[in-house]
Amino acid sequence: MGNSKKTALIGLFAVAFAMMGATAHAGKPGFEKCKGIAKAGMNDCGTSKHACAGMAKTDAGPDEWVYVPEGTCKKIAGNKGVK
Repeated sequence: MGNSKKTALIGLFAVAFAMMGATAHAGKPGFEKCKGIAKAGMNDCGTSKHACAGMAKTDAGPDEWVYVPEGTCKKIAGNKGVK
């Protein structure tokens, strides 16, 4: 495969991943992102440490979050706030 084809293929993958990331961060109507309560492997999307859902390495990571119904996060012990 020539260099121009490799470059085009890499560019295509970069655009595809960027589009997936933009879609994954869209909110759910009636829900809020609650930080600090996700179990390892049960987070709903990415942080600065990883790309997307299910990649949390520890329980209750301060940047890890899950969607909960609006108004629920403040009722959960140990939450780090609404994102």
